[in-house]
Amino acid sequence: MTATRALHTAGTPQPKRRFSMWHLVLAPIALLFVIPFAQMLMASLSPAEELVKFPPPFIPSRITFDGFVALFTTTDAVRWLMNSTIVSVVSIVAHVVLCSLAGYGFARLQFRGRNVGFFLIVATIMIPTQLLMIPTYIMFSKLGLVNTLAAAFVPWLASAFGIFLMRQFFLSIPAEVEEAASLDGANRLQIFLRVVLPLARPAMATLAIFTLLSSWNDLIWPLIAINDDNWFTVQLGIANFQGTRRTQWSC
Repeated sequence: MTATRALHTAGTPQPKRRFSMWHLVLAPIALLFVIPFAQMLMASLSPAEELVKFPPPFIPSRITFDGFVALFTTTDAVRWLMNSTIVSVVSIVAHVVLCSLAGYGFARLQFRGRNVGFFLIVATIMIPTQLLMIPTYIMFSKLGLVNTLAAAFVPWLASAFGIFLMRQFFLSIPAEVEEAASLDGANRLQIFLRVVLPLARPAMATLAIFTLLSSWNDLIWPLIAINDDNWFTVQLGIANFQGTRRTQWSC
């Protein structure tokens, strides 16, 4: 089987799943998880006086955007959103690229100390994050990254978990697919880019989702490394905003 035929076989669309009775059970459960988000949205569009009523009305008597106007006029929320977006995009791209390269190297390439190196990388997962904050801050301070936006996304450029995830997925890909591409004259880089990566889309998508959630919701490290409000992320900006002002439930 050539590499082209292997990719064609791997990319063949699967038949659509038929309706199951489980859908009747899972649909109401999914609706229960959607209700809090819908209530939060309705509360943000409600007048301030209706938010203190008990029980609060689910559907507001009138739609108002006063909370959003106050949020974007009295804070730097737009800048916070832009900073968090930049951090998340850079983190996702770097994470997927670097972890894929490292994972493929540990899965397929033969070199001295491969197993030991992989074991040491995975072992870092057991080190508490709090234990690394002080040495990481000292290192970032010497590199001049403190109080810059880079301080928020550099720690997310790669991770031991990402390398482990991609390595395990690459090991699940049959070696015959790569051997077929090698017989067709492809070198190692071409095999990685044209054969392996297209098959690794599910793993890369999973890693991208985990990276997005972690980098977007990160608060502790930006709170330590960033003091300049020009580089606040959303989480850091909201925490600082709540700490200096009283809560306005309509915002």
